[in-house]
Amino acid sequence: MKSLSNLLGGIPPSATIAVNDKAKALKAAGHDVISLAGGDPNFDTPVHIQEAAFAAIRSGNTHYPAPAKGTKPAIDAIIAKTERDTGITVGANEIIVTPGGKWAIYLALAGMLNPGDEVLYLEPVWVSYPPLIELAGGVPVAVSLPSDDNFRISAELLRAKVTSKTKAIMVTSPSNPTGRVCTREEIDAIVDIANEFDLFVIYDELYEKLLFDDNKHIALLAEPGMRDRTICINGLSKAYAMTGWRLGWIVAHPDLIKLAAKLHSQTVTSAASFGMTAITAALDGPQDCVEEMRQAYLERRDFMVPALNSIDGIECANIEGAFYLFPKFTKTALGSLDIASRVLDAGVAGTPGIAFGSSGEGHLRFSIATAPEQLKRALDKLAQVVPTL
Repeated sequence: MKSLSNLLGGIPPSATIAVNDKAKALKAAGHDVISLAGGDPNFDTPVHIQEAAFAAIRSGNTHYPAPAKGTKPAIDAIIAKTERDTGITVGANEIIVTPGGKWAIYLALAGMLNPGDEVLYLEPVWVSYPPLIELAGGVPVAVSLPSDDNFRISAELLRAKVTSKTKAIMVTSPSNPTGRVCTREEIDAIVDIANEFDLFVIYDELYEKLLFDDNKHIALLAEPGMRDRTICINGLSKAYAMTGWRLGWIVAHPDLIKLAAKLHSQTVTSAASFGMTAITAALDGPQDCVEEMRQAYLERRDFMVPALNSIDGIECANIEGAFYLFPKFTKTALGSLDIASRVLDAGVAGTPGIAFGSSGEGHLRFSIATAPEQLKRALDKLAQVVPTL
């Protein structure tokens, strides 16, 4: 047999999916395993969104959508949402609807990168960023954020990694996996570096509606000098409990969208036609469902964080957004891979921190997008195993 792709041979599978799949396999084999590894809300998609999609299917909306990069109602809903949240009016030529947020990120990278271009990403990082950069022909460059400073972003850390080959910075706020929300000072640092070195910023906003306490999501698109530099990535998976629908979008400069649309047309063609209807129903419809889920995550955070901190050997920061906890295991010499393995043996699946980069070592990521009774059971198991590490 002929040799296969060296590029794909060097790309790891998604660590979060791998851990979750292993937990599901153990559970199917009869083991008592509670999976806190995945980012899949335990809520069903709100009924009004379901009904809109059902109605679209029943009315025959099961063919290729036109335009393929997004129907007019879906694009209009994204335009209206963007203006509500950022104060910026964008055009239809600045948007592509995609089958999921990952594809949106890949299209954005493919539309901007030439071979050898460098992209800065912030560690701890969502596990798919570095592989997506490589798949698009770029070179991923880690900017390690210090755990002992709560993973704070600074202009100094960014500037130290910029070279003549740097093309873009990738930022997620709220962060997966740390639950951090970018502060005013951190946004200023990102804006300063992007403007100083003429860089794009890919701004992943999937969790923007899931904020706690007084934290605010700052619209990078509206920042000075950032209108043409910012590539906004968003979707319905997290805020609307629609992970299985695979619906996302890009908002970016028309020149980038034009290039990305070529790849879109030659590969996936489009997102599902009836899914476009779901976008309109979600963004234009009632938002109380989002608030109800956000409130549930807040209650889980307020239960889980002090409970984890009460276990000897765990330190857990009080997250500011999203639905992940990123506790540090402080009284063991084990690395996060071994910690995750021991914790899984005890019946709790978490994603090892090293999967999110070297600055995540010593941590595990636990999702609180899980039923409260399962979280309580997981805590009991952790209280038993952590002192033995």
